[in-house]
Amino acid sequence: MTAKQKMTLIVYAPALAGNDSRPVSVVHGMEQVFPSLRLNWRITADGHPVALPQRDAWLVEETKNGGFSLVCNGDENHPVMIYGLELPAASSPGGQAQFEVHVQMPSDAAGLTVVTDVLEAVAESARASWGQATPSSAGADIARQTKNWAANPQPPPRGLPVLKLPEKLRSPEIPHRLGWLNYWSVNAAKAIGFPDPNRDAELLSRARRTESGGWIVRLTDAPLDLDNPAHLEALLRAYERFPEIGGRAT
Repeated sequence: MTAKQKMTLIVYAPALAGNDSRPVSVVHGMEQVFPSLRLNWRITADGHPVALPQRDAWLVEETKNGGFSLVCNGDENHPVMIYGLELPAASSPGGQAQFEVHVQMPSDAAGLTVVTDVLEAVAESARASWGQATPSSAGADIARQTKNWAANPQPPPRGLPVLKLPEKLRSPEIPHRLGWLNYWSVNAAKAIGFPDPNRDAELLSRARRTESGGWIVRLTDAPLDLDNPAHLEALLRAYERFPEIGGRAT
């Protein structure tokens, strides 16, 4: 894993409504589990960080159109950032608009120490149905599994299965895809049939419960690297185990 590799986290939750407090809660939750992290900066249109002395008030003001504006740590050498946006109903499972939260953070030793806690904190604060955290290189290949065949007739890379577009999924609780770390709420775990003690012993050995009763499930001990045959095989096994993910179940 290179020094420039990033860890990308995305969680999917019910759409924001009214004076929704979740954007501020998500940022607070991330700061609480990431030692010394303060997301008290915004980025200007020309890419420069600007301090936010009244960050929470600014976030409330900048929560609009179903999401919230990007805030970051202001460190250009080790950037950490978070923002939210709306996945419109027409592009969402079950025709229900979704609140997407995106995080980027370094995948250095310090980042890897806290990434599981960050995923849990962000997902639970957002009241997410599901989410995942994946190194950027593996994430690029996984993203190519979701197919609009008319726009891109090429099959997914590395023999990975084809996943349906989000709007083709029957329920927001069904994950669109897998990642290295997977957050599944109680309802998402039920929707995909996890856990089965007889079939999921290996996954359970790398899983933990969350405060809300959901799960964080790690596919491989080390960050997912699809150039590693053992890691690719672990990802393929997980897709075979959970055909509901990506709408592949008949």
